[in-house]
Amino acid sequence: MCGIVAIFSAEEPISESSLKLGTNCLKHRGPDGEKFWISSDRRVALGHRRLSIIDLRGGDQPITNQDETLYIIANNEFYDFERIQRDLKQWGYQLKTNSDSEIALHLYDEFGTQCLHHLRGEFAFIIWDKRNEVLFAARDRFGIKPLYYTIYNDTLYLASEVKALFAAGVPAAWDGESLWQDTWGILSPDRTLYANVNQVPPGYFLLASRSGIRLHRYWDFNYPLIHDLPQSSPEDYIEQLRHTLDEAIQLRLRADVPVGCYLSGGLDSSAVLGIAATHSSEPIQAFTIAFEHEAYNEEAIARETAAYSQANIQVIPIRQKDIAENFADATWHCEMLSINANTTAKYLLSRAARDAGYKVVLTGEGSDEIFGGYVHFRQDILLQNQQQENEETIQLQLEELRQKNQASIGLLFSENESTPDLNSVQRLLNYTPAWMQAYAQRHINSVPFYSSEFIDQFQKRDVYRIFFNQIDVQGQLKGREFVNQSLYLWSKTNLANLLLRMLGDGVEMAHSIEGRLPFLDHKVVELVRNMPISMKIRGLTEKYVLREAAKPFITDTVYNRQKHPFVAPPSTFNPNEALQQLIQDTLRSSVMSRVPFYNQAAVIQLLDQLPTMNQSQRTTTDFLLLRMLSACVLQERFGLV
Repeated sequence: MCGIVAIFSAEEPISESSLKLGTNCLKHRGPDGEKFWISSDRRVALGHRRLSIIDLRGGDQPITNQDETLYIIANNEFYDFERIQRDLKQWGYQLKTNSDSEIALHLYDEFGTQCLHHLRGEFAFIIWDKRNEVLFAARDRFGIKPLYYTIYNDTLYLASEVKALFAAGVPAAWDGESLWQDTWGILSPDRTLYANVNQVPPGYFLLASRSGIRLHRYWDFNYPLIHDLPQSSPEDYIEQLRHTLDEAIQLRLRADVPVGCYLSGGLDSSAVLGIAATHSSEPIQAFTIAFEHEAYNEEAIARETAAYSQANIQVIPIRQKDIAENFADATWHCEMLSINANTTAKYLLSRAARDAGYKVVLTGEGSDEIFGGYVHFRQDILLQNQQQENEETIQLQLEELRQKNQASIGLLFSENESTPDLNSVQRLLNYTPAWMQAYAQRHINSVPFYSSEFIDQFQKRDVYRIFFNQIDVQGQLKGREFVNQSLYLWSKTNLANLLLRMLGDGVEMAHSIEGRLPFLDHKVVELVRNMPISMKIRGLTEKYVLREAAKPFITDTVYNRQKHPFVAPPSTFNPNEALQQLIQDTLRSSVMSRVPFYNQAAVIQLLDQLPTMNQSQRTTTDFLLLRMLSACVLQERFGLV
């Protein structure tokens, strides 16, 4: 993986210093090399920071074709690229490198923007098409790799991270409407928290020319209509998944550097390690986190899994002091607001992997988004009660679900009926996803701590209408299973913005670590999307088909264990330790007073009330406090207005 920057000006010449400042800002993404290219008319500029993983000695970018009419910079990992290289050579193309990135350049030459359908992997890349004077920028199907853009002074800027745009000269300011959306947990897939800065949405490409820019969707989940669901036996589904996931993992073990695995006590990472071990002649190196708080510590289960897979394991202890010391850096790298210290914990995990000599790790992210792993998806099934069970039975099952998912209370589990604000969702979908109910309640809890000016400006906005205006409700939701609708909407908001940007790319690339996600191989996703819900969620058991497919490769402990979300212990549990002290000091300081959308007096009152709160209240409050703390960090680090 790498860091990329592109600048395209319709009229004025591009500043070389702007390009270099933006590219230099991404050194953490690519410590192994830096190169620039500016067109002779100075209207197009490309910058690249390289993390060398394939073709270590060659593969520097930008890469150009033989007649120098196409140029590419890419932040990518394309799988099965050797087969495509052979095809390209048979078609008459002369490859300059052995890099997987180069295949996108020639596939574009052959197929235009349809080249995207030939690519398998995670990517964000930019191609300058000199012959047609078109800039083509594309992002992978799920948003594993970020790609931001803005138009400033009639010039288009694109980069792997927002900070590179700011470094190149783009003004840094908060976007109030995006912040308001984000408090509801439904930040649109094309928006960021920063004024006039957008994302190329997952599954989209951008075309820029003198006449302007256009965005086009090239991929979507396309869940089947209820009456179109394929009919196979459970055994067939299990075998198909085992084969497809095995292929996805095997492809992701290809690298010219060592490949490790991130490991927790959960099904997803355990399955990845277990299957990967069958394709490795040497023990795989696994990395796992150990929290001090027993309820959040999965070290023992991870050690058992590593032993079962004959893997080596390195345990990284994470204390409140460690999180306090690294929270600001982790937040700066992620460019988003945190609600839990898990982001900083993953940041420290990635640092340990880098220090151990690794550039590539396999991870389990994305599984919950395709198999329905989170508690709110099981809650959806119970609340919609398609099996027509009596109300008492449903309530008993909901209470059992609640008791087994204490770590999700206030975060992912909805304890309240729909608020009036969700009425538009109910009318549109004829139901309300449980995760939207949980997030709406979290928003309501946060309102007293925003400034009156901020509330007055946005409280009349129908954030759901704004969000759904960008969703193809008729083409992607109508006639689909309720849970598939919920999965789709969750993936359009929280998958790319939270899971992949913060717990994935942000904290991994902060330390030049390339995370590879076999569960988000599009062949795996397209297989799973066509499975009936009963193969994903069976009773109160989530990810049924994955459990069965992975059973030969995991321990009985993992097989029988319910999903536990990866969250760090709340700082509010330890009021005298470093992280809570950092929160107290920062939120009471002049730094907080400069964040334009909070009511500091109300925040200080909340801090004063912490000693009187019970554990449940402290857990819920921790989400609010960490969000405020991360806002202070971004305010200071980016000089936002």
